[in-house]
Amino acid sequence: MSVVEQYARAHILTDADLPDQDDGGAIPVVLRYDPELDPSAVRVALPGRGGRGARPREWTFPRGLLEQGLRAPAGDGDVRVWPCGRVQAVIEFHSPQGCSVVQFENKALVRFLRRTHQAVAQPVAH
Repeated sequence: MSVVEQYARAHILTDADLPDQDDGGAIPVVLRYDPELDPSAVRVALPGRGGRGARPREWTFPRGLLEQGLRAPAGDGDVRVWPCGRVQAVIEFHSPQGCSVVQFENKALVRFLRRTHQAVAQPVAH
């Protein structure tokens, strides 16, 4: 089983998290899946506040939550996911520092999920 790491662009919807640069709020996000660490979980890392060099903020949550949230609102804790129109999805991340609301293109999330399933299905080489 291999680690899946995918970079995606997303849009920040919360004012406190908007980046300094004027690029419409698009930020680089890292989607990560490590089946050896936890085969049922995915991780999403957002760049840290304060620009380059700031420590990224990362959330780990069930892969099933992401899959459900692409079809209908899902989640009730630190992470909530819901569809936003036909081609986008929103993920809401809660932490003691506040709430970050991030909008993704569905195709990036679907591609990532497909790769996570392929990673688990691959036979182990001996």
